[in-house]
Amino acid sequence: MKRRTTALATLLLTGAGLGLLTVPAQAATTAAPRAAAVCPTGWGSAQKTAAAAATASLRDIRTGRHECYDRMVFHVPGVGSGRIGYDVRYVSRLYQDGSGRHVPVAGGAVLEVRVAAPSYDPETGGATYRGRVAQPLPGVNLTGYRTFKDTRFAGSFEGDTQVGIGVRARLPYRVLQLPDRLVVDVAHTWGTTAR
Repeated sequence: MKRRTTALATLLLTGAGLGLLTVPAQAATTAAPRAAAVCPTGWGSAQKTAAAAATASLRDIRTGRHECYDRMVFHVPGVGSGRIGYDVRYVSRLYQDGSGRHVPVAGGAVLEVRVAAPSYDPETGGATYRGRVAQPLPGVNLTGYRTFKDTRFAGSFEGDTQVGIGVRARLPYRVLQLPDRLVVDVAHTWGTTAR
């Protein structure tokens, strides 16, 4: 009798019995709702600057989407962990340095970024970044971005490269220094949670 009870218990816990003990597939795949991300605050929208002499040339500009902000990254290989000079501010219109030419930028506000790195090799004059004045940044596709609406290359003048970012509205932003890179993050909102 003991042998039959053990066999029955084994049968229930394996094979045929598992169908009775498993959680329905629908219930197993139901996940709890995701909480809204808590986004950083206190960045502000005032001008941000850092002084540093150009020691390398700009090679690339890329963008990325994040839960709380849109990001633009300026790659300046050769700077290492040294500082990259910059001047970032909201402007009513973007004007090209040197010529004063107006460069139209779409969006509710225009963020002007000046990076202390030319888009050419100072020794040879050859281009190191293939941007064309008054054109969108090459290789940058803003489809699906919440804050960035447009980008425009304004050229290089006296060692600085100038870019316009068209954003949805005047929103808070920050500037970060990373090895060989300068990062500009523009928040999706002024609030503390992602929407």
